[in-house]
Amino acid sequence: MVIALLITSLLNIAIIQPQASDIKLVKTRIVDELLNTPMDDQQIETLISTQKDDGTWPGIDYSDVSRTGFEHRIHSANMVTLAKAYRNPSSKYHGRSKPMKTLQRALRNWVEQDYFCDNWWHNQIGTPNNLVAVLLLVGDELPQDLVEMTQPIINRATIEAGGARPGGDRIKIASIQAKNQLFLGDDPTFEKVIHVIETEIKYVDWIGAWYGYGFRETIGGFANRSAGGRGIQYDNSFHHRADGVNNTLSYGLGYADAFVEWAVYVTGTKYAFSDEQLERLVDYFLDGICKTAVYGKYPDPGAKNRSISREHTLHAYNSKTADKLLLTTEYRRDEIQEIADIRSKNAKPTTSHATFYWHSEHFSFQRPDFFTSVRLYSTRNYNMEQPYNSEGLLNHHRGDGTNHISRTGDEYYDIAPVFDFQKIPGTTILQKPSLPPPDQIQKLGLTDFVGAVTDGKYGAVGFDFKSPHDPLVARKAWFFFDQEYVCLGAGISTRKDLPVVTTLNQCLLRDQVVVSVNDQRNEISRGENRYENVDWVLQDGIGYVFTSPATVHIKNDTATGSWYTINKQTDSPKGVVSLDVFKLWLDHGKAPSEETYQYIVVPATSLEMLEAGHSKKNITILSNTPELQAVHHKQLNMIQAVFYKAGEIALTNNLTLRAANPGIIVVKMKEGEVHRISVADPNRELGQMGFSISARIDSKHESFNSFWDEGKKVSQVLVDLPQGQFAGSSVVINCNQHP
Repeated sequence: MVIALLITSLLNIAIIQPQASDIKLVKTRIVDELLNTPMDDQQIETLISTQKDDGTWPGIDYSDVSRTGFEHRIHSANMVTLAKAYRNPSSKYHGRSKPMKTLQRALRNWVEQDYFCDNWWHNQIGTPNNLVAVLLLVGDELPQDLVEMTQPIINRATIEAGGARPGGDRIKIASIQAKNQLFLGDDPTFEKVIHVIETEIKYVDWIGAWYGYGFRETIGGFANRSAGGRGIQYDNSFHHRADGVNNTLSYGLGYADAFVEWAVYVTGTKYAFSDEQLERLVDYFLDGICKTAVYGKYPDPGAKNRSISREHTLHAYNSKTADKLLLTTEYRRDEIQEIADIRSKNAKPTTSHATFYWHSEHFSFQRPDFFTSVRLYSTRNYNMEQPYNSEGLLNHHRGDGTNHISRTGDEYYDIAPVFDFQKIPGTTILQKPSLPPPDQIQKLGLTDFVGAVTDGKYGAVGFDFKSPHDPLVARKAWFFFDQEYVCLGAGISTRKDLPVVTTLNQCLLRDQVVVSVNDQRNEISRGENRYENVDWVLQDGIGYVFTSPATVHIKNDTATGSWYTINKQTDSPKGVVSLDVFKLWLDHGKAPSEETYQYIVVPATSLEMLEAGHSKKNITILSNTPELQAVHHKQLNMIQAVFYKAGEIALTNNLTLRAANPGIIVVKMKEGEVHRISVADPNRELGQMGFSISARIDSKHESFNSFWDEGKKVSQVLVDLPQGQFAGSSVVINCNQHP
């Protein structure tokens, strides 16, 4: 509805005000959008009747300006609400004196007290944004002295402000400054700020590209504008800080929305953004944001940082951004439209992709019926965002190869307060009596071999895992296909006399749990139990298949907790939360040495399909050792292999692959011949990847060189690997095989 009204507004303005100046046109569009929100007259009545004589409201702690408090934000939001009611014809308070007088008392209180928070964000973004909204809506009817007193406060949001570092916050602050210049009618300054907003859509050099030492040498802080690394990465992920942490679905989301907002405001005016900038934004939206989200609609929990501890943070995205993009560009229009339809009309997705963000070390995989991802870290980036503002206090292990699985997109919705943060999906974790303190959450990775290979549709992930929190090591790999994916672990070892577990999943309990033991299926009762000789487990349409009978632990019962345990903000709910939760894990015992696991995840499946065993029949585990993890998918005729060191593997009875160096290689066969080879270097150190294969192959690929060794009956292959900002990305070669 909001977008429809905006479109109508744009058309009407173009017709009714053909002679209006561009700056007035942009201002009108912004005001129209501010007014396109539902009005609650009862809320306005409450604000008017409960306001104190000094302009404050009861229930707000005006003494707490701490990072975890500052309830003053409610006061400033109330002012915007009153201004909307006064200006909006749909409100019974439109043009009435009561909301205006209430607003003026509240505004005078604010400018006289100048409430200043310990968290810079409120001072340079939150407060100025609300104040400038008030001015745009009713500033022309406010006393001049009040307007003048707002300016020093609003002007904390300028492109020269400390918080306006390159990246997400810079574009937000520039947006506030631009709106203030619209109110003031300062065309030259407005045009300057709009140029800043437009030019912020750009790729930036990854600060961890130089073997991970870039951010170690960087002096942080708001004043450092040369630190680099902040903004859209060359892989279309987003970094807000110089720590290499993936911020695509937090700061990166607001970054895109701010740019799209202005792209619509200035379309058809002299301030309109260039096609090149709009196309770059579309690429980031579709290939970064949408491919990091379940079907482009629901946030991937694995890509969330401290915000996972906020209530409702995993809500579905609306179609607003996609709808706005459709107003500004024809570029990749069909793909944008599909995202809009998925978000607004529950359209079924058609996109299948395997995407690796090599700068953020995050992998996502989608089919029309399921989505999954793997979160990683290495010497080149940190494991997790710091628990800023006392949020995300138990996030220590949420980067340790986390593997969330979704069919519907809401499998993990608001699960955080009852979550067991030592049994995170996909991870292998030492089970400690308690987690370290929050100031020990963020750690730099300890290994170099972390990465993935993908041809855009299929992919394999390798993780030389060494915990920065515990004396625990493991080699972990994932292999992704159309109907299923394979999870392997090897070399699981620790010196601690504590249990180590690998968790297959921990999600909301939505269905009867069915367990097959010795080929006999059983609907299990609620509780926590250990099951031996398990063939497979099914819950909520997701199957977990074991290549050989396994001993598993299942908890399908009510879990309790509190948001306040993981988020100490003053408005964090403190009550007890109870949710039905499903947990499935493997116990490797105390102080394990060289332990392994292997299982197949079959999303979007059924009892009948699991009992038929199609996925298990399709998969052959070729190797699961600390040196080599490899899988053959028979139906796809595809072999995926993670070489942690040089090694050899038999692909078929008459075909052998030997890697001359560590790397990840995928070989796709067709009619008995090598059809396609995909390679990547997780270490990011090689200029070329060398391997041999016992088949005579050829290719015209510019990055590929091969010659036939008649004596050894093998093709010796050298593949030129991407360098610089593209080191760690994949090379895909279509091959011609000769008899």
